[in-house]
Amino acid sequence: MQIRIQTLYKSDILSIKALIQYCFYALIIFTVSGCAHQITEHKISKIFKQSTINQDHFTGFALYDQDKNKMIYEFNSNKYFTPASNTKLFTFYTALQMLSDSIPGLRYIVKNDSLIFWGTGDPSFLHSTLKSTKVYELLKNAPQKLFYSASNFSGNFYGEGWPYGDYNDYYQAEINALPIEDNVAVITADAHGKLQIKPAYLQQYLQADSSFHPQKYTVKRSIFENRFVHPSTQVPQNFEQEIPWKTSLELTLALLQDTLKKQVTLVNLKLPKAAKTLYSIASDSVYKQMLWPSDNFVAEQLLLVCSSTLPGNLSTEAVINFSKKNFLKDLPDEPQWADGSGLSRQNLFTPRMLIALLQKIWIKVNNEQKLHSLLPEGGVSGTLRNAYKTDNGIPFVWGKTGSLTNNYNQSGYLVTRKGKRLIFSYQNNNFVRPTAAIRGEIVRIITEIHNRF
Repeated sequence: MQIRIQTLYKSDILSIKALIQYCFYALIIFTVSGCAHQITEHKISKIFKQSTINQDHFTGFALYDQDKNKMIYEFNSNKYFTPASNTKLFTFYTALQMLSDSIPGLRYIVKNDSLIFWGTGDPSFLHSTLKSTKVYELLKNAPQKLFYSASNFSGNFYGEGWPYGDYNDYYQAEINALPIEDNVAVITADAHGKLQIKPAYLQQYLQADSSFHPQKYTVKRSIFENRFVHPSTQVPQNFEQEIPWKTSLELTLALLQDTLKKQVTLVNLKLPKAAKTLYSIASDSVYKQMLWPSDNFVAEQLLLVCSSTLPGNLSTEAVINFSKKNFLKDLPDEPQWADGSGLSRQNLFTPRMLIALLQKIWIKVNNEQKLHSLLPEGGVSGTLRNAYKTDNGIPFVWGKTGSLTNNYNQSGYLVTRKGKRLIFSYQNNNFVRPTAAIRGEIVRIITEIHNRF
């Protein structure tokens, strides 16, 4: 009996040891498995620094955990970069703070038999995509005589630091108080191989020049006037080109009269405080038009619209200073902010500054689905449509790109497979590789972070 008891005792001891050992290994496996999906500074650093592309130019990166409210990883995040169109995020946030759910389209007063109106900078008037009609309908159907005053704008037709050499390129439309049809002429070949220009009023300024021999068929505007020159050779089939026109009060009046089929007279009257405001279009539509295709014209005009809510004249500089003082003073670094679109190389932001700004945007919108709908969506829409692939049909990146020669950046929101909500800013300046290589490396790294965590 004694021997049997001892045998049982030893057997029990062995069973307990085996159970403890099993639990120990199970704990290790569980811990390792759990840690494998933990997103840490070390892991992100390893992913980021293994990139050879990141080593041959000026690169900055910051990754932030939204739910834990902490920075995960930073590389040169306190250094200033040329942000290009990441600048539009500053314009977006300023507009969210200063505008209601509709865009102020026009200021006006009715005095006896006269309707006197002032522009607000609203980009939607007869815009090719936005197609707002409320301002048009007010002016077209008004029984009064029409008078236009441009006294509330005396700014430059270009943003601070814009290159004059790009004046003929579609993306550098001029800025004014009352833009019409995107401030861009659209030149196309008709069925007979002849050039047509829209607005049709500009057809008189379209001229053939036998001495003009560009390598590729193109139309070029004179830098200081609306003289559109094209080669005398045959027009290529399906030719189309967009060229900003030279803005002037005279042209604004001419286009208004040609469009409205009514007389419009220029006056120089100060905008009275009692002037009424006509709202033209939903603000979200304008934000989406700015952010999805990265529309420089809309971005610049939108800042003027914001300034229309302040005392004084329409002014990009005034509204930027107002925004910095009232909405952006708690950023980790002071933004060097020059324009609304990012065309200016005088803009300088840090990656951690953009992280903080994206947090502010998130809080202000206060609706994840709505915010995602306004931003380019990886694999789905806007400038990120062809950059990323979805994860089995589900997008995981929403953000803003920024591109100038030798500069390419992305800043936005990222959701991982494990449901972690992150904010990132990835800045690349002064590279000599093709932009496609830089973009591809950003996509590879952001996608890896999505897949692993």
